[in-house]
Amino acid sequence: MSDSNLRVLIANEKTDRLGLITDVLAGLGHVVVAAGIDVREIGAVTRREHPDVALVALGESSNHALEMIGEIVHEAACPVIALLHTRDPGFVNEAAKRGIFAHIDDDDPSQLQSTLDIVLRRFAEYHNLEGAFLRRAMIERAKGILMATHAIDDQLAFDLRRNHSQQTGTKLIDLAEAVVHSHRLLAVRKPPPPPRD
Repeated sequence: MSDSNLRVLIANEKTDRLGLITDVLAGLGHVVVAAGIDVREIGAVTRREHPDVALVALGESSNHALEMIGEIVHEAACPVIALLHTRDPGFVNEAAKRGIFAHIDDDDPSQLQSTLDIVLRRFAEYHNLEGAFLRRAMIERAKGILMATHAIDDQLAFDLRRNHSQQTGTKLIDLAEAVVHSHRLLAVRKPPPPPRD
């Protein structure tokens, strides 16, 4: 991944450190899309800029940095790396609870590219795993709907899905989504009671 130019968001309230980090990233061939962002603006900036990765530096206030991390992770836009000027295990622990993927010492620029590579791989794996869980949940939900609708057991519901998938050339996940999204439309609804006089 190191051969691609990344779009990087930097959240750091220390302007001297901000310049150093920006220079290091530029030297590695990456583009800083936003820097020195206020916590009130971080969500909107993250949505607008679509960064590949965010670096959040611990400044004067650990609460400020933790809020920034929380906002970026909430957007689920990119992995977050905490940059530390000094060791702070308490901050790292709190940042981990909010969803950082790594932390590094911002005084060691040689670590930055390898950390970026590792974090981006782990983030991609995380999203692939999350997607697999969501697909599995969708398939299970569709199976439950088929079981309830046709009064059949799980094996017959599985056979029904598999056979339909093979006959139509439809992927199981696409079939499951169709069942889940359409079952409410097909449910029998009782007509509303007539108005009382």
